[in-house]
Amino acid sequence: MPNIKAAEKWALQSEKRETRNKSAKNRLKTLFKRAVDSTENAAALLAESAYDKAAGKGIIHPNKAARKKSRLAKAMKRATIAPVKVAKKSSKAKK
Repeated sequence: MPNIKAAEKWALQSEKRETRNKSAKNRLKTLFKRAVDSTENAAALLAESAYDKAAGKGIIHPNKAARKKSRLAKAMKRATIAPVKVAKKSSKAKK
């Protein structure tokens, strides 16, 4: 335990911030994965907005937010240009 009364308060504040930030970071990861998996622009916009807010509040670094938004945009572009191909079954039976 800390010897200084204020240090006890700092420890409690750090714990509070840690739990709040962990929750926010986990939410960001989930939003990012959902946006990449879906091809809807609404999911991407929601994720981008969440990254901007987290960077503004100091939960994540602004450069990380920019990097994630860039990668999300790249994934969305790839999804619209090249839709998922379905594997074709061969008509000839192998002998």
